[in-house]
Amino acid sequence: MMKYLLTLLFALAVKGCVGQNANISNRYFPESFLFGAATAAYQIEGGWNEDGKGESMWDRFVHDNPSRVADRQSGDVACDSYHKWREDIQLLKELGVKLYRFSIAWTRIMPDGTPAVINQAGIDYYKNFIQELRANDIEPLVTLYHWDLPQHLLELGGWLNVQTADYFAEYARVVFENLGPYVKLWATVNEPKTTCMNGHGWGTHAPGLKLIGDGVYQCAYVQLLAHAKAWRVYDEEFRASQGGKISLVLDCTWAEPASDSALDAEAAERDLQFNLGWYANPVYRGNWPQEMIDRIANRSSLEGYPFSRLPEFTPEQIDLVNGTFDYFGLNMYTASLVQWQDDSPISIPDYSLDKNTNNYVSPDWPKSVSDWLTSYPSGMRKLLNWVNNKYHPSEIFVTENGWSDNGQLDDQGRLTYLQSYLSNMLDAILEDGINVVGYTTWSFMDNFEWHLGYTEKFGILQVDFNSPNRTRTFKSSGKWYQRLATTRCLLDQCVD
Repeated sequence: MMKYLLTLLFALAVKGCVGQNANISNRYFPESFLFGAATAAYQIEGGWNEDGKGESMWDRFVHDNPSRVADRQSGDVACDSYHKWREDIQLLKELGVKLYRFSIAWTRIMPDGTPAVINQAGIDYYKNFIQELRANDIEPLVTLYHWDLPQHLLELGGWLNVQTADYFAEYARVVFENLGPYVKLWATVNEPKTTCMNGHGWGTHAPGLKLIGDGVYQCAYVQLLAHAKAWRVYDEEFRASQGGKISLVLDCTWAEPASDSALDAEAAERDLQFNLGWYANPVYRGNWPQEMIDRIANRSSLEGYPFSRLPEFTPEQIDLVNGTFDYFGLNMYTASLVQWQDDSPISIPDYSLDKNTNNYVSPDWPKSVSDWLTSYPSGMRKLLNWVNNKYHPSEIFVTENGWSDNGQLDDQGRLTYLQSYLSNMLDAILEDGINVVGYTTWSFMDNFEWHLGYTEKFGILQVDFNSPNRTRTFKSSGKWYQRLATTRCLLDQCVD
């Protein structure tokens, strides 16, 4: 994920730049706007094998080979939120947020991912957690899947097996039955592109497969079917009685044309289609982006395939997937410059050759505060406009956006990053008429950052991982965000 470049890209830019507010909006966020924070089960909960919980593919991935993680650590304990959840809710209340996005560990509900065994202890844990959130006037936004597939389902083929979509739908049904009366906002699958690219293409995430030319497309196909089936379960069986909203969460790096040339603009648009459009088009418009269909089919043919490496949706599957949204969930961290390049010669199949754009970061951006403030954060506004113009969602939630560092309490880089990106988001709301209704920053607290372990820290609260108590402490950014959630103003003073 591009978010892991943030420390490198901005370390020089933010040094001493806090307080330079010339480019920060001095207007208020709408009264209805929801400020929140986000986490994920495997990254914070710990308790990996307690109270009937089964083994996830991330449990197996890190236990079998600790060297897969930068610091050889795991999520076995993580932030110990499984035991410290009441404290966490009080910290959320102190933070002043009205929205908390978290995920459910599939294996706490169904230890092997199948309906053969339903774990009541897991259901009770999440029910108590959600009810306590609501008692503290915090709206839960519950993600059904944030990368922790049950190990048993992985052994059946995981996200390369079409039947996994049916298992996911049944898991969703059990969750809706038990927790749906207390939840109004649902997300089905978080960042399917990251699961597919990192886990099935580059091999850095569980399950560690390197199938960059075909597995990434099969993974996308199955995850979209899984999302759609879960959405249909909610829509047909639970919406009338529970009255909630449900969508999936997609991630995208803004693609900025490297120049004013028409070719660079075409390359940037293709990059967006191969990233966000890959997953958004089937849901919001029906079927894959046409450029993906054409390019992958053409290269597949030249490579000797009698079929396209991009799976073809049947007409019935197109109808199943199309329209399965109630809002647009968007994760956005950064941007890149995109330059046209001629098609590469036919060789080993590869997603990057199918897309065939030259992505890079301007050498000016980390060196100049003014360039950084205008180039990177403006990608937020541009991406929101692109999403709005392409897919016309009634509502958008920015469900992840954040900055990584070493975890220091005086995290001025993160504070400046958040202030700048939120300013561009506010401009999109007030000047462009984009209906962004909520924002959950990544992340509420430092946690296990997948293959980077605890070497990257995204939290606005610090977690002391050397302490058995996993002590939480507000960082400078947390105190600033606390004030923002109360005043709805990015600066010390705003105007109406």
